[in-house]
Amino acid sequence: MVEKIEPEEFRDKIDADEEFYLIDTRPEENYTEWHINGAVNFPHGEGAELGSEGLENFLNKSGADIDDPIIAVCAKGITSVDFAEELEKQGFSNVKAIRGGMEAWSGVYDRVPIATTENDLVILQLQRRAKGCLGYLVGSRRAGVAAAIDVSRYRGEFLDAATERGLKITHVFDTHIHADHISGGRELARKLGVDYHLGRGAETRDPEFDFVPVDNNEVVQVGGVPIKALHTPGHTTEMTSWLVGGEALISGDSLFANSIGRTELEFQEEARKGADLQYQSLVGKVLSLPDDIKVLPGHFSISNEGEAQDVTPGTPIFGTLGHLRKNNKALQMGEDEFVEYIFKNVPEKPPNYEEVIATNLGRGEQRSEQEEIELEMGPNRCATSEESMVD
Repeated sequence: MVEKIEPEEFRDKIDADEEFYLIDTRPEENYTEWHINGAVNFPHGEGAELGSEGLENFLNKSGADIDDPIIAVCAKGITSVDFAEELEKQGFSNVKAIRGGMEAWSGVYDRVPIATTENDLVILQLQRRAKGCLGYLVGSRRAGVAAAIDVSRYRGEFLDAATERGLKITHVFDTHIHADHISGGRELARKLGVDYHLGRGAETRDPEFDFVPVDNNEVVQVGGVPIKALHTPGHTTEMTSWLVGGEALISGDSLFANSIGRTELEFQEEARKGADLQYQSLVGKVLSLPDDIKVLPGHFSISNEGEAQDVTPGTPIFGTLGHLRKNNKALQMGEDEFVEYIFKNVPEKPPNYEEVIATNLGRGEQRSEQEEIELEMGPNRCATSEESMVD
């Protein structure tokens, strides 16, 4: 019987630098689109036999030996188990499979505290490791209440994180209408019976749901913690960064720890207009804030090879505004150069982004959980450039 390990246990093995061979049994095209860093692709069909020739091919391709620890992964945790069973038939004794496969791996989270100077202020960064999405829990210790910001469809992660810290979620925010993953913000707010907030600009995109619009510079009070809206359009029309207690800026997809947000997903052929808005938002608004403000982004970059770019998952991911001001190349450009750079440096689009946007605008029929999982599979691609813009 093949041992199955939970994706969280697999994460812990990575963090502990344990040695093992990771084998991805999905078809080559799926592996090429997105896989776990370090995985070797060895396609295997459900019910297929490995045989002596297949075993020889596997040994040559993977470099593994019969006594080596092996972990197999596939899309849903089916063919990887079949493959592991075939290896056991051939005498391998240390073979495991990741339960739920890449679908389950896509939902693994790290909960990382962000240091604050104000004792009442709690900021927790929820990192969706395989996809690079970042959400936040912002709370008041004294009042025992919190806001959830950029909630994913894995709403339980945010609820559990709040419960662990003795906080009750009383407000839900999104920075914008996301294009790379399905937001769980509206559903979480509905379930809890609390307000769901978006920047006022979201009204121009005709969402098919109710929300509480927040004007530029308006403050929403969460216990003793003020959350101030700073409209930063560019990535999208309604993009709103949330200034938390004068200590941190939850910047969504406008400014990242090592890059800036792309602008053409919503603006399409008017990408230059989006780039101009992005420049005005970042240079005209964000750079006017104090240098010690922590910029807490909505994503970190994940390559198709599953490697986090210039960050370490499980540790705080942010940059102070002073550091980014001095080291982010885009923030040092003049307006014309900035707009041209963004216009010419457009990475591959997120998978199914048009359908994801439509879903997040409340359009079309409600999707099943499995349909939502498949719709947002793969890494986020919200940065202008896949390469770091920060020295």
